[in-house]
Amino acid sequence: MWEVKAYPKDFPALLTWVCETAVPEVEVHPLHISSEVFSSTDHRLVVISKWRSNPLPLPDPPAELVARSPHVWDFSPVDR
Repeated sequence: MWEVKAYPKDFPALLTWVCETAVPEVEVHPLHISSEVFSSTDHRLVVISKWRSNPLPLPDPPAELVARSPHVWDFSPVDR
């Protein structure tokens, strides 16, 4: 899971960058399964990607668009 907060005026540009640059960059990797992009009303974007193993990080966003550096968490499925 990858999460970043945009400056309000730069939210559309950051969303475009995530959808047209960052996610497509990792989607071509053979171990990538899927990615989803979510937005919030407080100008945050979240990308949740599923991988077979060894997930690739998303590239760093353009610094001028972000109010806070991205946060990244790795999760593993739990058998129930």
